Amino acid sequence: MAGFPIRLREKGINIVVCSKFLKTARMSTQNLTNGGVIYLLPNYLLKVLYLVPLLYLWRSLMQSGVDAGMTLAQMLTYTYLGAVFSDLLVVHTQASSWLYEGMFISLYQRPMGVILHLVSQTMGKWVPQFLLFTVPMLLAAPLFGVNLTPYSLWAIPSLLLCVSLGFAVDILFACVTIRLQNASWLVYVIRNAIQALFSGSVIPFAILPWGIGTVFQYIPFGSLAAAPLSIYTGLEQAAPIIALQIFWNLLLWPCAILAFSKSRERMVSYGG
Repeated sequence: MAGFPIRLREKGINIVVCSKFLKTARMSTQNLTNGGVIYLLPNYLLKVLYLVPLLYLWRSLMQSGVDAGMTLAQMLTYTYLGAVFSDLLVVHTQASSWLYEGMFISLYQRPMGVILHLVSQTMGKWVPQFLLFTVPMLLAAPLFGVNLTPYSLWAIPSLLLCVSLGFAVDILFACVTIRLQNASWLVYVIRNAIQALFSGSVIPFAILPWGIGTVFQYIPFGSLAAAPLSIYTGLEQAAPIIALQIFWNLLLWPCAILAFSKSRERMVSYGG
């Protein structure tokens, strides 16, 4: 019985942390929609205007006989889901911009951990896009000639591992920004270039020449967008991909936490 009060106290702490996490996510959602939903729609319209020509391009190229290492149906599904779930497949938090704006330091005065706060705030910002863009686009997929029938439901746990790893990678990039004394724009540009190529979010690994895509699968970025999309479309078997994702999560999360702990002493913020 001696350990019973301790277990109750630990349970109570977990409930409080969960409550703070959900409230922070809700405030993040409300903050994004305070100006009205109508102001969010142009961003989603731009996403559609980016997606439609890309679908047309892939369809034209592959129907003309280009060998892309995948079927037309796989290509269209891969591209469509890559655009619809873009925020989850390659996670971008506001860590770097908060460092520059001086908001990051203020998070240390709040009752929840900085990294946990960052995750909660980011997930809260995903809600409006999920409701106003992702769900409607999934329902509208047949209108674009895209078949969203999954090859394997293992794509769902792979997506969860992808999101988890995405947060770890984002925190590591934030640490690089701190080390470079807030060279936020430089890190942002380099990061976008690296992730666009090495994560498979824009170009599927299957169509890369000389077997480069096979090599990219084994690096951390290859366990982001390309992993769940490849499993969903049947380009790769689930077991080795998920094993790699688990490995990179177990390796990079301790590195991210340690790097952030070491980097915060060098943190320099403007505007606050």
